[in-house]
Amino acid sequence: MDSALCCQTLALSASLLSPHHRHQPYPHHHSPLLNNRQHTAWLFRCSQLSRAVVNLRLAHSSHFLGMHSFPGILTPHGPHRRSQSTISMMVLPTANPERITEKPQPKWSARAIKAFSMAELEARKMKYPTTGTEALLMGILTEGTSQAARFLRSNGITLFKVRDETIKVLGKADMYFFSPEHPPLTEPAQKALDWAVTEKQRLGDTGEISATLLLLGIWAQKGFAGQQVLASLGFDEMKAKEVAELDRKLAC
Repeated sequence: MDSALCCQTLALSASLLSPHHRHQPYPHHHSPLLNNRQHTAWLFRCSQLSRAVVNLRLAHSSHFLGMHSFPGILTPHGPHRRSQSTISMMVLPTANPERITEKPQPKWSARAIKAFSMAELEARKMKYPTTGTEALLMGILTEGTSQAARFLRSNGITLFKVRDETIKVLGKADMYFFSPEHPPLTEPAQKALDWAVTEKQRLGDTGEISATLLLLGIWAQKGFAGQQVLASLGFDEMKAKEVAELDRKLAC
């Protein structure tokens, strides 16, 4: 706390605690100095002091952040400041940046973007240093609302099963290892993303790149963790064709 906050806290202490109570120690149950009513009053005044100190800290921190503190609300400092909206670019990392300048690149759907974000989070939960195809698969299931996630669940492929199979394939990470905030993509995971973009361009659809294409991109990376996990849980070429047909229906 800074000096101003300390001074205000001391002033509050002096105002909230009466002169009689101010110089007495905290009443233990063996102390004969205070009866039950006085003891209750003491606790009430202490709670008032604690609440006042918390409010003071909030007020000072709010002022430091350029905000005014009101009961239950924080409003921008100054009457003419406009709220800033966050604009999300609907693109994911690509290993072929030159392709973006050749022709307009299709955008990823909001569900696919969220699945990618959840993939990074799942990699951190598993304490892996990178975001692999297995993490992208977990991201699709964690997002949970896409057609790809629904298809996987309807075929008995759940997030918990994928986690268990991932540990069988890659092993457990060191429990004392801390993943970076954004674990970098492995080469197969990057290829899965680029496969989905290329496939969308090949089909000539004008819509967004869905999570179903991301799932097919994971399956296309043969021999890597995501594809191995899918295969061990019963996903095969027939189911891949079903997913592709589902994506075509959604694009229509």
